[in-house]
Amino acid sequence: QVQLVESGGGAVQAGGSLRLSCAASERTLSTYPKGWFRQAPGKERDFVAAISSSGGGTYYADSVKGRFTISRDNAKNTVYLQMNSLKPEDTAVYYCAASIMYTGSYYPYDYTYWGQGTQVTVSS
Repeated sequence: QVQLVESGGGAVQAGGSLRLSCAASERTLSTYPKGWFRQAPGKERDFVAAISSSGGGTYYADSVKGRFTISRDNAKNTVYLQMNSLKPEDTAVYYCAASIMYTGSYYPYDYTYWGQGTQVTVSS
């Protein structure tokens, strides 16, 4: 079964850091462009960051630029999201997604495969 599995979420205080991981269940899926999105209660799913198949291209939402870093290790079939200087407004469920056609897309509908999400809670 083709799937993405996120891990690394948790509860931290403002100013803290977390690293999220997204593991792909098979090699083909692992090579697709990837994105991270987040969804807070009662809100839409928002783009956070994306990365090209090779890792040479990265894209960020303005709200996380300079604080979050997306990277990938294709040998490990894994994409990462390093989150530093976390703020309470970063609190959300974070989802990893894979696109079979688009690189760096900000739109959830451009992504075909999704993980189950991991909760990130930042307290003030």
